[in-house]
Amino acid sequence: MELAELEIFRTVVAEGGVTRAAERLNRVQSNVTTRIKQLEESIGVPLFVRDRRRLVLTAAGEALLDYAERILDLVQEARQVVAPQSPRGRLRIGSMESTAASRLPAPLAEFHQRWPEVRLELSTGPTDVLIAGVRACKLDAALVAGPIDDPALAAMPLYKEELLLVTPCNHPRVRSPGDVRLETLIVFEQGCAYRRHAEHWFARQGKGGGPLRILELASYHAILACVAAGAGVAVVPRSVIAMQMAPHGFATHLLGRDGRVTTYLISRRERTSAALLALRSLLAASL
Repeated sequence: MELAELEIFRTVVAEGGVTRAAERLNRVQSNVTTRIKQLEESIGVPLFVRDRRRLVLTAAGEALLDYAERILDLVQEARQVVAPQSPRGRLRIGSMESTAASRLPAPLAEFHQRWPEVRLELSTGPTDVLIAGVRACKLDAALVAGPIDDPALAAMPLYKEELLLVTPCNHPRVRSPGDVRLETLIVFEQGCAYRRHAEHWFARQGKGGGPLRILELASYHAILACVAAGAGVAVVPRSVIAMQMAPHGFATHLLGRDGRVTTYLISRRERTSAALLALRSLLAASL
């Protein structure tokens, strides 16, 4: 099993087939096919099955892909440590959806312009899932809601967010959880830090206070549309509200101290690269 074979294997998976992988690697298709066959022969199991015109990973291929990515990333990291160079290679970034939409477009566009040799991959998810991805080395870094208390993670504070309670326009003013008249709290899935803040805010009212039902949705667009339609209430960052075009169809209410949250860029302390250092520097400079 050679590093070149693992890189070809990873590229075939990423590009969805041999033809595009060969173009990306600047190799002829027959060479890519041969190296994949050699890799399968060296480990003794098939890595792909053909489904019509596309290649699908076998269970063994799925397992090898995880190891191949870790091996190749460690090799890249080792090269950076031994012989530092300009940012290049792959950089896997995770982010909360709200941060990806409201904070990252401009910095990431600038990052691509400055360091085009970095293949930056961005994925979104709730804070708990992103933290787990960084811990497992499936993400190089992530933007998550604090506080961060894991000693294995380096955490750089970036953005001060303010969470707002969002209600339909005709809802009376809300000063405390007891003022909320709707019974449904519209949120992201479990693991979302903002959801925890919302639930804690309502829990302060005690027995009988606040929404009784939970409605889980997968995007702020859907959440705000449901609030405007009167389906319930939600807790949303002010930065997301600022992106909405008037008329909103909903009203916002302050949560006080409970609404103040800091977004951090986290990464494993022992893992770094020129690309990650460049991203840290760029995000810090954009504040």
